[in-house]
Amino acid sequence: MDNKRRALGRGLEELFSNEPIDFEKIEEKIIEVTPKEEIVYINLDSLRSNPYQPRKVFDEEKLQELAASIKEYGVFQPVIVKKSIKDYEIIAGERRVKASRIAGLLTVPCIVREFTDEEMMQIALIENLQRENLNAIEEANAYKKLIDTLGLTQELLAERLGKSRSHVTNMVGLLSLPTEVKNLIAENQISMSHARILSKIESTDKVISLANKIINENISVRQLEEMAGDTEIVKKHAQRITSREPSEYSYMENMMCEKLGTKVRIKNKKLEITFTNVNDLNRLLEIMNISE
Repeated sequence: MDNKRRALGRGLEELFSNEPIDFEKIEEKIIEVTPKEEIVYINLDSLRSNPYQPRKVFDEEKLQELAASIKEYGVFQPVIVKKSIKDYEIIAGERRVKASRIAGLLTVPCIVREFTDEEMMQIALIENLQRENLNAIEEANAYKKLIDTLGLTQELLAERLGKSRSHVTNMVGLLSLPTEVKNLIAENQISMSHARILSKIESTDKVISLANKIINENISVRQLEEMAGDTEIVKKHAQRITSREPSEYSYMENMMCEKLGTKVRIKNKKLEITFTNVNDLNRLLEIMNISE
């Protein structure tokens, strides 16, 4: 058992080394090496949020749905926690904890593991990126923190997460916007298509002025490009299209990559859309307005 624990201590490094990062694998690995007798029930009052949790607002309707399921069937998957000075910090499973409180439970099954603060942050970021619909600014901050803590380039992080490089680059670019504009994006008052254009503009005053026009005058993306004098954006987009082997579908591929936030390839009359796991697939289906 000690050998398994030591191996688990190296688990994050191994998972982040050569293959796409998948939060499901992190949880599976922890549960796989944990004997049933080591799963303990901990009082909900003793559990507190991961301080590195990027999601600050949870979907109340989804929490109620999960709470109803927990009330009827119980908590099937243990919450993963770390012992802190006084109580326990949640590493993975905060939605389960919140829903369990709503369901009226007093305790939940937990696996107690030792993780560094850096590992806790990485796990929280990955769980939210792959399981939750973060708003654009939360997602951008998550990418930036992973790039900084894992020492990855934007391109390599995109590969590990199964996203398109342009998507990660565009998202991180939003962080350079003025705070008031980032707040509008986080509140979904400004679309991602508009936000990408605003993030390419150097003048803070111009960005704020155009953001107000988007809100007050409901200007289109095309109108915004014209107002922004968007020659540089058009130039970069053309470079991105021609940077790989020419294809009659290159422009469509890029458009779909931007829309879906993942790799898209059109070849031999086949459309390939990359996804990392079931949750990521559901995210794509939701974007494409396809219901099960």
